[in-house]
Amino acid sequence: MAAMPFQNLPPLLAGALSARGYAEPTPVQAAILEAEADGRDLIVSAQTGSGKTVAFGLAMAPQLIEPDGGLRHQREPAALVVAPTRELALQVSRELAWLYGPAGARIATCVGGMDPSKERRALGQGAHVVVGTPGRLRDHLERGALDLSKLKVAVLDEADEMLDMGFREDLEEILDATPAGRRTLLFSATMPRPIVALAKRYQKDALRISTVGDERGHGDIAYQAMTVAPADIEHGVVNLLRLHEAESALLFCATRENVRRLHSSLTERGFSAVALSGEHSQNERNQALQALRDGRARVLVATDVAARGIDLPNLSLVVHVELPRDAETLQHRSGRTGRAGKKGVAVLVVPYPRRKRVESVLRGARIEVEWIKPPTPEDIRRSDHERLLAALLEPVETDDEDRALAARLLAEKSPEDIAAALVRAHRARMPAPEDLVDSGSAGREGPQRPDGHRAGFEDTLWFRMDIGRRHNADPRWLLPLLCRRGHITKNEVGAIRIGPGETMFEIPRAAAGRFMQAVRRTATEEDGEGGVRIEAVEGRPRDAAREGKRASGPPPQKRYEAKPAYRTGAKRAR
Repeated sequence: MAAMPFQNLPPLLAGALSARGYAEPTPVQAAILEAEADGRDLIVSAQTGSGKTVAFGLAMAPQLIEPDGGLRHQREPAALVVAPTRELALQVSRELAWLYGPAGARIATCVGGMDPSKERRALGQGAHVVVGTPGRLRDHLERGALDLSKLKVAVLDEADEMLDMGFREDLEEILDATPAGRRTLLFSATMPRPIVALAKRYQKDALRISTVGDERGHGDIAYQAMTVAPADIEHGVVNLLRLHEAESALLFCATRENVRRLHSSLTERGFSAVALSGEHSQNERNQALQALRDGRARVLVATDVAARGIDLPNLSLVVHVELPRDAETLQHRSGRTGRAGKKGVAVLVVPYPRRKRVESVLRGARIEVEWIKPPTPEDIRRSDHERLLAALLEPVETDDEDRALAARLLAEKSPEDIAAALVRAHRARMPAPEDLVDSGSAGREGPQRPDGHRAGFEDTLWFRMDIGRRHNADPRWLLPLLCRRGHITKNEVGAIRIGPGETMFEIPRAAAGRFMQAVRRTATEEDGEGGVRIEAVEGRPRDAAREGKRASGPPPQKRYEAKPAYRTGAKRAR
C-alpha cells in the first residue's frame, strides 16, 4: 500500500487529500503542520494560490476531530471562518466540504445574497464549521441564530482586505462573542498596522508564519513590464489583449471609475468583457462571473477588493493597468494566474515617468521582470496568423451534411476564395489593434528644407515646461502630454529640447495662440499632468536660457511627478 501524503494527520483527512490528488504539502501547508504551530494562535502571510484554504483546514483539525479520529460532538459551531467576499466564502466552504466530508462534518455557509432564513435553519440544526462574510455573520449573531459561545477556533481569511472594506467593527463584534480560550488564525497577504493591532487585541503568543518570500519566485508566472506614454495606457492594454488572445484575462484598476471607463472602452471595441467593482450588486457580480466561467466573456476588469476570492481556473493573463501599491499587492494580484501547473503571464503597464520607481520596487521584491515594448499591429498580425493556421489545420470530425455543404461551396468558388473568405470571417471577429504614439521624430528637427528649416516650422514660437531630466522627462510621454494639454496634434510640435530641470519646445506661430488658450484651460491638478507649468519664452532656447526671460506670470509651480491615475490616458489627441 502506498504511503499516505502529508504526515501526522487524522486518517480521514489524509484519505481526503490523497483522493484529491495531493502528493505533498505546499510551503504554507507544511508550515502549518510543524510541531511549533500545533495548538497556537497563528499570523500567516500567504498569497492567493498558495493552498492556504487547505492549510487552515488542516490547522483546525485538532479542534474538530477527537484523538480516536471521530468528530467532536457539540451542537454549537466549533470552527468559524470569516472571509471578505461572497465568492471567497463559497470557495472556502467547497474546499472544507471535500476535506471534512469523509469525517461527516456539517458546514453552514452564511453570505450576503443568499436566503437568510435557510441559513438560520442550517445553524439551528447544528454545524461543526460556519463559513461566512462579516456582515451576514454579524446579522445572525445579533438575531441570536449564531451561537459562538463554544467556539474552539476562529479563522480570519484575507484579513487585510476585510479591514480595507470597512469590516473592522463587524469583526470585533464577532470575535468579542467567542470564548477567550479559542484559537485565532489570522491570514493576511499584507501586514498593515490595523492588522497588527487586531492581532495584538485578539491573539495570544501568536506564531508568525510567512511564505510570501518563498512564493515570490513562482515558476509558473512570467513577469513583464511594458513601458508606455501615459496617453497610451489604454491602447497598450488593447494591444496586449489582442497579442495574447487569452482564454481569460484579468485587468486591475485602482478605482471603480477607472474600471467603468476601461470596461466601456473595451466593450466598445468589441471585446467580450465584464466588470467588477464596489458599485456592482451581488446579482451583477454573479452574472459577470458566470459569463467568465462559461466563456461568454473573456476579460474581467476589476478593482483589488472586488476581485478578492475570485477563482478562474483558465486565467492565463493578469494586467496591472494601474500599478499596485506595493510588492505584496503585486504578488497577490499576479498569483491568480499560473496556478495548478499552468503557465501564466503578469504584465505591469508602466508609464515612462514611473519606470525608475517601479524598477526600485521590483529590485526590493526580488522579482525578475522582462521589460517589453507595447505590441505593435504588426506583432499582433503575426500572432493572429499563427493562431489562425493552428486552428484551421487541426483535425476535425465532419458528417455527411458538412461534406455536402463543402461540395456545394467548391462548386461555386475556388478553394483559394473559400479559404480567403474563412480567414476574413475569422479576422472580423477580433478587435483591431491600436496605433501607439510614434515618438521617432520627437526631440529632433525632422525633415529639413533647403533653407535649413523643417517644413511648416519656418516661423515658430518657443515654450518652456518646468520639468526636465531630473523628473524623468522623455519625448515619448512629453509629446502626447502637449497634445492633450494644448489640443494640438503631434505634427504641430517641433523640436523638443530637454534640459536638467526644464524642457523647451517649439510650436508654429499660427497655432501658438490656440495652443496657449488650451493650456490655460487645462491647467488643473485634477489628473497630475495639469500641474505642469507651460509658458512662452522670448527668443530661441539658447537666448532664453542665457537671459532668463520668461513670459509674464507667476513663478514655476511645484516639481512635477506623474501620478499613477489611469485617467491621464483616458483621452488622447488624434
